[in-house]
Amino acid sequence: MADPAGFEAMNPMEAAAPRPSGSGRDLEAVYDIPVQVSAVLGRATMQVSQLLKLGRGAVVELDRKLGEAVDIYVNNRLVARGEVVMVEDNRLGVTMTEIVKGDRGV
Repeated sequence: MADPAGFEAMNPMEAAAPRPSGSGRDLEAVYDIPVQVSAVLGRATMQVSQLLKLGRGAVVELDRKLGEAVDIYVNNRLVARGEVVMVEDNRLGVTMTEIVKGDRGV
């Protein structure tokens, strides 16, 4: 009869859950790395001739409707969607309402 080698019994639900690689201490090495966070209100496509005609007070119509979620990017990768909010001193902020699950193998 083989010796069980001291392995603990594992709950099947725990086995299916993804586990972070390494310990929390390993992640501390990346905590101080700066990342660029951007919130995109919408996009527009136009010809260069139209762009050159734009002047002060011109309105560029975007592909989003008022109240529609904005895209939140971290280092040019879509990570979430959210709503524009006003924070102190009349500055804009974004409340995350949805986390976007993407392909991390890219």
